[in-house]
Amino acid sequence: MTIRIDRRSFVLTGTLGLGAWAIPGFAQGPNWIVDGFTHSVASGEPGPDSMLLWTRYVGKGDSAKLKVEVAESADFARVVAGGEAITGPWRDWTSKIVVSGLKPGTRYHYRFVAPDGSFSPVGQTRTLPEGGAARFGIAVFSCSNLGFGYFNAYGHAAARDDVDLAVHLGDYIYEYPQGNYPALDEVVANRLQLPATEILHLADYRLRYASYRSDPDLQALHAAKPMLIQWDDHESANDSWEGGAQNHTPGKEGDWSIRRAAAMQAWREWMPVSDEPWKSYEIGGLATLFRTETRLLGRTKPPSAAPFFGAADPVAALTAFRDGAWQDPAMTMMGWEQEAWLAAELARSVRAGTRWQLVGFGTIMGKSVAPRQAMEWLKPDASESSKRYVKAGVTMAALGLPMNLDNWGGYPAARARFLKAAQAANANLVVIAGDSHNAWAYDLAQDGKPAGVEFAGQAVTSPGYESSIGVDPEIVARALVETNPELKWCDTSRRGYMALTLTPDSVRNDWMFVDTIKQRTAAASIGHTATVARGRNMMA
Repeated sequence: MTIRIDRRSFVLTGTLGLGAWAIPGFAQGPNWIVDGFTHSVASGEPGPDSMLLWTRYVGKGDSAKLKVEVAESADFARVVAGGEAITGPWRDWTSKIVVSGLKPGTRYHYRFVAPDGSFSPVGQTRTLPEGGAARFGIAVFSCSNLGFGYFNAYGHAAARDDVDLAVHLGDYIYEYPQGNYPALDEVVANRLQLPATEILHLADYRLRYASYRSDPDLQALHAAKPMLIQWDDHESANDSWEGGAQNHTPGKEGDWSIRRAAAMQAWREWMPVSDEPWKSYEIGGLATLFRTETRLLGRTKPPSAAPFFGAADPVAALTAFRDGAWQDPAMTMMGWEQEAWLAAELARSVRAGTRWQLVGFGTIMGKSVAPRQAMEWLKPDASESSKRYVKAGVTMAALGLPMNLDNWGGYPAARARFLKAAQAANANLVVIAGDSHNAWAYDLAQDGKPAGVEFAGQAVTSPGYESSIGVDPEIVARALVETNPELKWCDTSRRGYMALTLTPDSVRNDWMFVDTIKQRTAAASIGHTATVARGRNMMA
């Protein structure tokens, strides 16, 4: 099959419509185009009277001026808002227009108009409610690896009438080359992302987004719901931080600052997001939703346990780490500016009488250590790296150290500062998190007192514990809960998304599990439900 690349931006163009694929293995015919609308439409950054609208249009010249039309009816009989913008190869032909003057809590239809009068696909979006909202539904996603399976979670949520907003907590794409996570024999239905190599440069990141955004279920979700999006590590490189990443070797892969800048630029081009690194959103007096940044702008380098296991006495080395560097107050996930902002905003939200404070983080905050019997769970043919990882986790657990130092477990002082700020503000705190690929429900505590709850979501497709475990997942879940006092429930074997329902007096979270990711299907069901009552800061 011949793939046509836009010579002006070196980025693969997509196809028209929501149902057409645009990457090898998905093509439904000779539908490659050089110019026109590609990758459908999207909306984000919702307010009570405004919305950011996104599309991609490849023009025939060096630039193109697009218009957008917004109407309450699908026939656009009365256009109530609009705008114009110029796009070109300098921004990979993507376009973002913020429209204002909209009504709160209202569903709108929108479409873009090209210079030749052609229209983009029609999208739907909904403004945030204003004052006295009785209910609000949010679908929460993370960790969507194209190669591991179909994005059925996106398709299921797109069709729901009770979802007002989508939130993606990171790992929207993955940076690896074809054949690495997943291996080629694990790739489902030839879902091979482009480019074939690891993404390092701006053109690479752009093409990877074009590849992912050609998925019809992802297009359908973007076209049906406004989405708030924040990055985690794989939008740049695995286990990234301000000054580098686990999956970045300067001598081999170049200057980290250049790669990081390329990753950030492509993300801002392809996502329906503003340039603000973090932001709060008011949901009709019902909740303040906080979008945070915990990877590339202020995070200090995460600690690694690997060097301790190379020491002459690993236990002594780990003990010294536990009692010293691990508790370093200089370690931060968000950076000091964002920490101060979030603490102040939590207090402001409470003073305003807002019922809930909802904070999205890329990684899990709840305390988790490995159960002592974890080595017994491994499959007989488990990789040596899996065995080393689990053995290290068990050793660390015996010393009171968490099994993951790349999440909030590696930053205990920063975690304590955040939870103390929430307690001082008297917040009704609900944390939502991604990254782990599995489903978790935690009661968060600080200084022996309730501080909030955390609902952590399973991956859209990326594999979890089950990929290396050879025992019943119920055995794994039971041992994890028994070992970790903050953990109240978990599932370590299924994929999907979370459906969060906010009301003035309670928040309910449904972990939605899709039947499969090996075939494209809309089948999904509720696997578990947890609720928290206002004023409790712990699950019912």
